[in-house]
Amino acid sequence: MAMAVVGQRVERASSRHVMAFHNPSSSPSVTNNQHVGLLAIPVSGSIISPVTYASETPDRPIGYGAFGVVWAVTDPRDGKRVALKKMSNVFQNVVSAIRVYRELRMLCHFRHENVLSAQDILQPGPLDFLHEIFVVTELMQSDLHKIIVSPQPLTSDHVKVFLYQILRGLKYLHSARVLHRDIKPGNLLVNSNCCLKICDFGLARIMEPDESIAMTQEVVTQYYRAPEILMGAVHYSSAVDIWSVGCIFAELLSRRILFQASAPVQQ
Repeated sequence: MAMAVVGQRVERASSRHVMAFHNPSSSPSVTNNQHVGLLAIPVSGSIISPVTYASETPDRPIGYGAFGVVWAVTDPRDGKRVALKKMSNVFQNVVSAIRVYRELRMLCHFRHENVLSAQDILQPGPLDFLHEIFVVTELMQSDLHKIIVSPQPLTSDHVKVFLYQILRGLKYLHSARVLHRDIKPGNLLVNSNCCLKICDFGLARIMEPDESIAMTQEVVTQYYRAPEILMGAVHYSSAVDIWSVGCIFAELLSRRILFQASAPVQQ
């Protein structure tokens, strides 16, 4: 293939494999017995103060979300480049606290090549002044949104590789009864080897088998929102994530948003 999306050659898809994933053994391993508390979880080693990371002077913000900003920093323990997510005002209200707790819990349990996981959750200063939490994850060079809007050519092989990895990661999440509820190009991180990881679990939750229990309607970015959510359904399934993948598939092919309306009513 003449060109890769982020700088590396992409292998042609075949019936036996789509691409060479990195060795899972090289990724941070997370086991259940490492979850010793929400505020101090030694996932990959000792807890490091956020001040230590801050003193390294982050290069640039590489992403923004509803709950914070992500910076590219250097891990002072081994010199590796990592992503540091600062989650601010995490306990300003009950809804925010629940969502942050869900995201942290999931990041520490996930272990899959196509799903982002936490390497460390950093304990801040005295608990009396706890207003923010810092999460360390693997550093990914780009995301699918940046790739789609760039002038970089996208071949059919690129589309196959990306779509395969999205579905592979979603299969892992859905097998654990996790609904992501915000699948969009900006939440699909891509590294220089074209390996893709699903990120941002701020809206994720466990599937609710009891249909009498209402689920949040204000989920999924509007352009990727499934019809049942737009119509006001209070109970839905993993199909809402698959609808989002279909929208992304069309966007990869056309390089433009498939359903783009100014308001949910028009959507």
